[in-house]
Amino acid sequence: MSICRRIRALHPVALPLLLGGCDGPQSALRPGGQDAAQLYLLFVVMLVGAVVLWLALNGLFFYFTRVNQQQFSLRHGNRIIIGAGVILPTVVVGSLLAWGLSIMPSQRAPGDGLVIRVTGEEWWWRVEYWPPGADAPIVSANEIRFPAGSRTELRLTARTYIHSLWIPSLGGKMDMIPGRETVLTLHPDLEGFYRGQCAEFCGASHAMMAFESVVMAPDDFDAWLAHEAAPASRPQTPMQVRGQDIFRDEGCGACHAIRGTEFTGSVGPDLTHLASRHSLAAGIMEVERDDLMRWIAHTRDIKPQVAMPPYDWLDAEELAALAAYLESLE
Repeated sequence: MSICRRIRALHPVALPLLLGGCDGPQSALRPGGQDAAQLYLLFVVMLVGAVVLWLALNGLFFYFTRVNQQQFSLRHGNRIIIGAGVILPTVVVGSLLAWGLSIMPSQRAPGDGLVIRVTGEEWWWRVEYWPPGADAPIVSANEIRFPAGSRTELRLTARTYIHSLWIPSLGGKMDMIPGRETVLTLHPDLEGFYRGQCAEFCGASHAMMAFESVVMAPDDFDAWLAHEAAPASRPQTPMQVRGQDIFRDEGCGACHAIRGTEFTGSVGPDLTHLASRHSLAAGIMEVERDDLMRWIAHTRDIKPQVAMPPYDWLDAEELAALAAYLESLE
């Protein structure tokens, strides 16, 4: 039983707010991999140590002010000050620092082959998968998937502003700096969905720069990656065909790429398999028709200073057709 569950069992009524962050897809107290488990252990040790020190120091304070109020000699007083105020903190803090530093190398250990390049944009995530031996990346956006049970290397950079990639349930955070590449490796173990977030204030839409992270069984990940590398599916219904025509006529392909079509833009997110993703607009909306229509028509009302202009001149029928085409991109 985890520490959070034990506390809940002891006091289920008085601590709901305190324990609200102990669970959920973006909780550092719900480790889903080796790196997050190490950080969780570090947190527990530091917390227990802080509680023990607090109780000990306050116990001594109570003892000398309430129980034993006799006057001490100068030598005895100096011994207490040096022992409790200098030697004990130095030993405790030094030991914790040495132990904490000893677990850091694993956070930078080499990956097992798969490399994922992530670029922080305004305000979304460009994601490129580089399997071993690949000549070109498999491009996606606003979602990062990992195979469970192996260490994946993340190579990070940014386009304009400094960002920071953080998936609390899988490991620590790492800054993304324009013109520089930083490296973070993660070893997720538990399959499931985890939420990531930009952890560095980067501008007007910083709070709306999130993403879904999915940890999959290795075979499932390989099948998903093969599907991700394939071209987009063709529109099947008259409404989807009309939506593709609107996509072309409105110049959407100048910014967005859809592999297997004439659309090869690179300014915005790759939309080849948009409908297979679990969120829209960097983690803030659902990939379903109403949200797609609202996003297309009101981008800058929803996400301030986003580069994509709002297509508010399209009528409801045109927006529905365009959304139907995007929904077909599985």
